Amino acid sequence: MGVKALKFGGSSVADGIQLGKIRDIIEAEPEGRYVVVSAPGKRFDGDSKITDLLLMCKAQADSNIPIEQLFQVIEDRYNAISMQLGIDVDLESEYKEILKNLNNGCSRDYIASRGEYLSARLIAEYLGYDFVDTCGLILFDNKGRLLSEETNSALSEELAKHDHAVLPGFYGSCKDSGEIKVFSRGGSDVSGALVARAVGADIYENWTDVSGLLMADPRVVKDPLPIGYISYLELRELSYMGASVLHEDAVFPVRQAGIPINIRNTNAPEDPGTIITTEGTYRDDRLLSGIAGKQPFTVISIYKNMMNKEVGFVRRTLAVLEDLGISFDHIPTGIDSLSVVIESSELEDKLDEVLTEFEQRLHPDEISVVSDIAMIAVVGAGLSKTIGAAAKITSALRDAGINIRMLNQGISEINVILGVDSPDFEPAIRAIYDAFTK
Repeated sequence: MGVKALKFGGSSVADGIQLGKIRDIIEAEPEGRYVVVSAPGKRFDGDSKITDLLLMCKAQADSNIPIEQLFQVIEDRYNAISMQLGIDVDLESEYKEILKNLNNGCSRDYIASRGEYLSARLIAEYLGYDFVDTCGLILFDNKGRLLSEETNSALSEELAKHDHAVLPGFYGSCKDSGEIKVFSRGGSDVSGALVARAVGADIYENWTDVSGLLMADPRVVKDPLPIGYISYLELRELSYMGASVLHEDAVFPVRQAGIPINIRNTNAPEDPGTIITTEGTYRDDRLLSGIAGKQPFTVISIYKNMMNKEVGFVRRTLAVLEDLGISFDHIPTGIDSLSVVIESSELEDKLDEVLTEFEQRLHPDEISVVSDIAMIAVVGAGLSKTIGAAAKITSALRDAGINIRMLNQGISEINVILGVDSPDFEPAIRAIYDAFTK
């Protein structure tokens, strides 16, 4: 029998009804031996996430405002889940410990982690699985950086002792001090991936409230098609250009181990979801994996005669950005021109300084600046296998009356990056989507 690692997000553990769905899923999949859980999320519009309530307690405690009434809301939430499920798990001592630590000035990371900790304690009891704390197993250095290999060794050694286990997501601890350290928000995805790698899982199932990934943002494209299969590389391209998918660090541990990810819907477990693999599954009838984009960007174009013959020109250009602490996204070039595409938020009040430095260090013939540009990534392994794929994109935009301000296709040819004026952002995505799906 194979092994599956399953991670359930906040919406999946929000209340007793959702936890009942989790048990049904696990009972239907006996391979699901290792389960990573988030803190309870919102049950309805206007509800609060447990982690947000805990952080509110921390803020009030730091301001010498009584927290007992607010903390009681958290206790009541967990107690209600216990009653709904009909389980007898004693969390009273845990509540008292957390309250004591809050009043004694505990760290923000510690209190942020307690939602997952309590959730895992409760769910382990409900499923009849062992509870395994990730403190001391997921390890960070004293600068808060994940110690990947040491974490893998520690998790592998500990989980080998347990046939079935529930672990809290989102946190671990610093190797030297033992203090709790959390990932950024969404870090339970990372915890699940680390567990999947440590146990040599055949697949990592990430259960959430959507049935996998969609080819486009449903706020832009009505009823976009689902993505059945996608490669890690394609996913990275979409994620970088603004698609809301997995926590970006969650991909690396399982990609490194060659473990596929299956994004599934707790509320619709019959849906197959999206499979993410090392190699995407190319289909002749689906050239496109997805479209994503973000805005606004600023494009600084530098013109200089015989630029291509001037050794070190690109290096000096990038040195200006490095010295000013500015990251860039794209650098399309020509024989006598070079453009730097930068998120407008990166420039803030630095644009004049950037232009001055470019003038002094590069001695260009001309510099132009275009703001309010939207960048769109058209991603798909099929793009590299189809003659005229780029022409299909440009024709769709031409027919929609949209002017392309920039177009770039990398040597891998799994993506085409294009820039349009910000008002054309959503119409451009719709036009490209329709061209490839209708």
